[in-house]
Amino acid sequence: MIYFDNAATTLKKPDEVIQAVIKGLNLLGNAGRGSNSVSLSTARAIYDARVNISSFFGIGDASRLAFTSNSTEALNIAIKGVFNSGDHIITTVLEHNSVLRPLYEIEKNNISVTYIEADKYGNPLYDDIEGHIRENTRAIICTHSSNLTGNLVDIEKIGNICKKHNLLFILDASQTAGTFPIDVKKNNIDILCFTGHKSLYGPQGTGGIYVGHNVNIRPFKSGGTGIATYSHTQPKEMPTLLEAGTLNGHGIVGLSAGIDFIKKIGIDNIREHEQKLLELIYNELSKLEGITIYGDFSSFNRSPIFTFNIKDYDSGDISQELLDTYGIVCRSGGHCAPLMHQSLGTVGQGAVRFSFSYFNTVDEIKYAISALKTISEL
Repeated sequence: MIYFDNAATTLKKPDEVIQAVIKGLNLLGNAGRGSNSVSLSTARAIYDARVNISSFFGIGDASRLAFTSNSTEALNIAIKGVFNSGDHIITTVLEHNSVLRPLYEIEKNNISVTYIEADKYGNPLYDDIEGHIRENTRAIICTHSSNLTGNLVDIEKIGNICKKHNLLFILDASQTAGTFPIDVKKNNIDILCFTGHKSLYGPQGTGGIYVGHNVNIRPFKSGGTGIATYSHTQPKEMPTLLEAGTLNGHGIVGLSAGIDFIKKIGIDNIREHEQKLLELIYNELSKLEGITIYGDFSSFNRSPIFTFNIKDYDSGDISQELLDTYGIVCRSGGHCAPLMHQSLGTVGQGAVRFSFSYFNTVDEIKYAISALKTISEL
């Protein structure tokens, strides 16, 4: 089997991650619930992970990082916890449903949203952003990279716009955390949402949200925290404010081990390898008639995503053929990115997506190229 669905979740995990989870399953109890040695050692392990992950994103105060089950939960916390009736938000058509659906929900609460369109290559129209800022505009929310096209969003540009107009900058880093450097201070990011199970090489069920000191946020859920037992309300201090219930300690130590792996290999080395694979498949298949490739390939400084269609074939049929005949696992359909498909004109056909990892190889890419050449000739 050749696995090209890493934008959904990385299948191959570093040995360090696997061993950290196994060790955690054998040793970790419930952090913050009591003063026994197991509880205290678990609290220490989670604290160490919090500091490690915070440092990775340039977060100076580790208490501002709360753990979540994935970026969808983190984005729901941000979108449903920050805005009030009368607020206006700017976002883009590149967004995943983990941003869009919470926005559609809060639009019912007298909160308005502007969706910045994309050009024919799938890049947001940056020059349109400032023209949509109003007196009641509160934030810009965007992805760092489209999960459909792989195009990067210029977060430096958007961060500067937010700083200039005193807006919150909320970033969805689901596709980039672990492949591209992210520094919340340098990029003026007020809320960072990320997941652990993609290019951070962590287990599923892990992720986090960074909330800047300047942000007032309501808790998404309330419950046990191990402190302030007799209070009727959730403690207001971060990260406890956003961490009701037992944390996924086993997953968190695995996520921290994934960060260690990235540091060991080097984030630039990981990105260069993935982009080498992307460049190889693009340069070969862009020459072929009958294959439509989506996204901006004027530069390979982009997420390792190669999305395409063959003639007018249904994307699901192509994906199934790749699996059944060639043993290639990929993704087809709508990719939870409905507005991007509308922009590209692919709502009916969907699209086939290959997404690569550091653990994919040149030989796998060459095999996939051969397979697609054969299919395109049918």
